[in-house]
Amino acid sequence: MRKILFLFILLIFTQSMAISAEKYTINYNSGIYHIVIPYNERSNRIKFALTENLITNRDFHRNSGAIFTINTGFFDPKNQKTISFIYTDGILAESPLFNENLINNPYLMMNWHKIANRPEFRVLKIDDKYVYDITPHDTQYEGELITSAQGGPMLLPEMDLEKEFFIVKEEGKIVRESASVLHRCARTIIGLKGQDVHIFIITDKNPMTIEETRDLCLLVGLDKAMAFDGGSSTSFDYKNKIHVVSTGIKGDNTGRKLKSFMIFR
Repeated sequence: MRKILFLFILLIFTQSMAISAEKYTINYNSGIYHIVIPYNERSNRIKFALTENLITNRDFHRNSGAIFTINTGFFDPKNQKTISFIYTDGILAESPLFNENLINNPYLMMNWHKIANRPEFRVLKIDDKYVYDITPHDTQYEGELITSAQGGPMLLPEMDLEKEFFIVKEEGKIVRESASVLHRCARTIIGLKGQDVHIFIITDKNPMTIEETRDLCLLVGLDKAMAFDGGSSTSFDYKNKIHVVSTGIKGDNTGRKLKSFMIFR
């Protein structure tokens, strides 16, 4: 907790780099990028998208023409199919139920209700106004779903790793862990403070457990927050000025090939 508090103070008072524009700000300190997108009820510049074949964040960013691009949902590198629900332009673009490696695994399907209901970031349109939300996948919504991406775990308002099948306990002991939630690694986090969108790219220079990222979100005052795929998937590209990848796989600057992305246009 002291580590998180120290980082928070640094982020506020000793920013070593700050990029600001009318529609967003990007701050960096101590291995953490903090992106803030102020709310505009009449305009949405967030979109979730994916590719048929895996591609690096940098390549997707260049092809999309986005201002910045980050990684989002979980995927299976063996068959290059998603483990997260992704909606693009109001259409279900990819579903875990299309992934035969998942549906043919009896143990995973026995826990399907937990995996399927992991949290997602939604962009909705209600009465001609755009609304953002972070909620479990099965939550009903009003209006029109524009775009969304699932990840997890939920960090705020409540975190329950067992409920979302990120840990499994037997006789009170943890026997299974997913997404390295108990270990320090790079992280991609998205949250809401009111309707302002906050994104944290936690790099290899300052790896965190999922509890430490939850504490960081609390200190910033977020109302809701969730993780996207992290570790070696953590990626962030801003224009042609910033390129962040985890060195967990290759140890170079290429970055892992990924399935889904959030672009800010």
